[in-house]
Amino acid sequence: MQQEGRCMLDWIQANETLLSWLVVVSVVTFLVSLIAIPWIVVRIPADYFSHAARHRTSWADRHPAVRYTLLIMKNVLGLILILAGMVMLVLPGQGLLSIAIGIMLMNFPGKYKLECWIVNHKLVLQLINWFRQRAHCPPLVVEEESETGNR
Repeated sequence: MQQEGRCMLDWIQANETLLSWLVVVSVVTFLVSLIAIPWIVVRIPADYFSHAARHRTSWADRHPAVRYTLLIMKNVLGLILILAGMVMLVLPGQGLLSIAIGIMLMNFPGKYKLECWIVNHKLVLQLINWFRQRAHCPPLVVEEESETGNR
């Protein structure tokens, strides 16, 4: 047992720089998530999940250069949130919520169905609606999914 503790201390001393960077990334990710997640959650239209099909984006009719630039930026931000959420599963932060919002930002086939499945989980919906209530926004209206068994 004492030998294992010594090995751990040796590893920590040998990887001090790596551990320092992990602490910095963890703190920055945590602080950014505290600001960004609520900001994004309150901007979801209240009826976003109450339709059988996905909403049309407000910038879909813009010039193709603007539309594709926004699309790329939105997908990169979504990917960053998903990766940060995965890190926050083991470090401080709102990991599951970050992953859910990252998925909502990205574009891929079957995304709307996956979003609905995630948001239809009672705890996720309660957390999102708690943020929305604090910002004086109406709660999300979701279409009940009988096959999930979660609602």
